[in-house]
Amino acid sequence: MSLNLSICSNYRSFRLSSSPRACISQERLQVALGKKQEWKGQSEILEFETTDNVITDDNQKVKFGRSPPLVSALKASAEENAASFHFPGHNRGQAAPSSLTQLIGERPFLHDLPELPELDNLFAPEGPILEAQKQAAELFGASETWFLVGGSTCGVQAAIMATCLPGDTLILPRNSHISAVSAMVLSGAAPKYIFPEYDPRWDIAAGITPSQVEEAIKELEMEGRKPAAVLVISPSYHGICSDINAISKLCHSNKIPVIVDEAHGAHFGFHPQLPSSSLAQGADLVVQSTHKVLCSLTQSSMLHFSGNIVDRERICRCLQTLQSSSPSYLLLASLDAARAQLSDNHRTIFSKAIELAVEAKSVMDKIPGITLVDIPNFPMFPAIDPLRVTVGVWRLGISGFEADNILYRDFGVVSELVGTQSVTFAFNLGTKREHVLRLISGLKYLSATFLPTNSSVTRSADVANLAIFDDIDMVLSPRDAFFARKRKVSIEESLGEICGELICPYPPGIPVLIPGEVITERALQYLLHVKSKGATISGAADRFLSSLVVCDV
Repeated sequence: MSLNLSICSNYRSFRLSSSPRACISQERLQVALGKKQEWKGQSEILEFETTDNVITDDNQKVKFGRSPPLVSALKASAEENAASFHFPGHNRGQAAPSSLTQLIGERPFLHDLPELPELDNLFAPEGPILEAQKQAAELFGASETWFLVGGSTCGVQAAIMATCLPGDTLILPRNSHISAVSAMVLSGAAPKYIFPEYDPRWDIAAGITPSQVEEAIKELEMEGRKPAAVLVISPSYHGICSDINAISKLCHSNKIPVIVDEAHGAHFGFHPQLPSSSLAQGADLVVQSTHKVLCSLTQSSMLHFSGNIVDRERICRCLQTLQSSSPSYLLLASLDAARAQLSDNHRTIFSKAIELAVEAKSVMDKIPGITLVDIPNFPMFPAIDPLRVTVGVWRLGISGFEADNILYRDFGVVSELVGTQSVTFAFNLGTKREHVLRLISGLKYLSATFLPTNSSVTRSADVANLAIFDDIDMVLSPRDAFFARKRKVSIEESLGEICGELICPYPPGIPVLIPGEVITERALQYLLHVKSKGATISGAADRFLSSLVVCDV
């Protein structure tokens, strides 16, 4: 099979111009059909009959095809002939806003139900949620799995809060997601940063190595401290994987739990060409964004638990503190559905997507001036996700932001992540061959238009000396800085002040300045540089960066 590159030239004109509910008793009233639907636990009530594909309870049979347990329960509840006097206010779609029903129809509202008894309780599951989470744990190789409706942000926060007490030290990479910083504010933990391996040509930070983790542990020991946990981001946004197996063995020998932010790797381990999952490599807590490469709804994620180092009850308490008491059953059911989709053919489901990505990279690699991230670029790391394709454009003399703008404006190609030197594209189960052809056509256009006539690149990678922040001076902990009194100063006056806000270019949400740190000239230069290149600066009260919020101490 090969890509047919006979692309019509007119593509360049394409433009994309809980606790029990107080209002309804758990002993529910008989409804008009005389049904009493009550979940008492799967061992007493549920049987899955493979012969006629039904769920059997005490009083009735509900046909479900091969539906997952929570999806099936939501379907049955939405179809019952109920006189509804409960939330939400659209009343099973009866009063849904017309502007939204015209866009998505009425069925999402019909299934947008609250914590009805037959739908179980997220914080004390006994029925379909419990069964759905058990099936997810079995599939992913966890001792226990919790469904998250607050995204992986919620999972990272819960994992850190469950392992770190106020005053404890957390070892983590400097390029951690902002959720790790907010978790330190919530928990009162102090950071011990590891600076990830960095490639200045690509302007990409990779992961952290076992030797770096070992060095950090020893440095803390010399100060009379022991880390409460180690957080690892694997894979990175660009798909670069850390050696979780070696890091886990090292940490466990010191009785230190390992938390892995595997937001971008929920699909790992489900194909021979995919890297191993963090759970398979010994991690204790793993957070996955099921909505990224898998197919649940945006904002839905999972937290997986393994081993015996972390207190399970603390995890439950943290999740109940952080998650909404009114979780969306559409989000929860989408997690159940995504798990079922993967279970049906978990060894082959990614075959076509991987084949398409590998084929596309083979073609891209032959385009003059285009380079691709691969293992040789980051030899200290064991694997790179084959479904994450990062294209370097610095040899064309343009920035990633400029390349991305042209690909979007003229070819209708929407990327996942843009950097100063590269653009990253996420391949997934829904990636279409025709869209890959359009992407390749766009890259060929960039090459034909911007490739220098001589061997030298017309624009240097001037960001290379700005991206490594190895001169951090933390005066206040993230928590103390968060609650300190603040004032706003001009960016010229901010040099040397203590930062009072978390500031990072987005995507991918990697902080440059964190509350409690002294503002350095290097950090200011980097922020102004990437902003001039088109990056969005997240977290700053002044989005133009003419001023910064500092701690008044």
